[in-house]
Amino acid sequence: MGGGDNSQLISVYPEELSFQIELEKPSSCNLKIVNNTEHHVAFKVKTTSPKKYFVRPNARIIQPWDSCTITVTLQAQKELPADMQCKDKFLIQSSKVAPSTDMDEIPPDTFTKEGEKVIDEMKLRVIYKNPNARASLEASGVTSPPIGSDDISMLKNPTGQELATIQRLKEERDTTLQLNQQLQRELDMLRRRRHPKSGGGFSFIFAVFVGLLGLFVGLILNLSLASPAASTE
Repeated sequence: MGGGDNSQLISVYPEELSFQIELEKPSSCNLKIVNNTEHHVAFKVKTTSPKKYFVRPNARIIQPWDSCTITVTLQAQKELPADMQCKDKFLIQSSKVAPSTDMDEIPPDTFTKEGEKVIDEMKLRVIYKNPNARASLEASGVTSPPIGSDDISMLKNPTGQELATIQRLKEERDTTLQLNQQLQRELDMLRRRRHPKSGGGFSFIFAVFVGLLGLFVGLILNLSLASPAASTE
C-alpha cells in the first residue's frame, strides 16, 4: 500500500500514477517518496510495462527523514486504450542500507529477499485521463456536478462520457486530499528533524505561519483602504 503508512520504510505521494494522455504526445507525472525512518533507505522502481515508461531516477538512497521526487514519463501512444482503462502496475521496493552506501552504486543484492533482510513493497496503479473530456462536455452544454458531490441524480440520463467526467472529478478531489495529507506529514517530519526529543518544532512552524498570515491580511487591508481613496481623487 502507498500513502502515509507509518509501518512502511517509505511513503509515496500520490498513491497512484495519473497521466493526462493524448495521442502521439508523451505525458509525465511526479511521485514523492518520503523516508519515514531514522535510517538510510534505498528504493527501486519496477513496472509491468518497462518499454512504455521512463522513470528518473528509478533507484536512489534517501537520507533519514528526507524525501525524493521521481518523474515517470509515459511514451507517446499511437492509440488510446479501450475505455481509457490501464492495467499497468508499478512496484516500489525499499530496504535499509548502511550510511556509507554509495548513492550511485547501490549493491545489486539490496532488494534480494534473503535471511532476515526486510524488503518493503508498494504497488501503485496507473490511471489514464483524457484532458479533452471536460472541454467536450462543456461544449455539449452539460454542467459538471460539484466535486464534493457523489449524487449524479442531477443529470438526466447521463451518458458514458458524463459519468467518466464525474469520476475524473472525484479522482482529482481524492488527489487533493492526498496532497493535504502529504503536507501534514512533511510538517511532522520537519518537527522530528529539528527537535527529535521535543515538540518545539511545531510551535516554530505555527508562529511562522501566523506571521505570514498576518502580513497577508495586512496587505489585503491596505489595498482595500487604498482603493476608495484612489477613486475619490
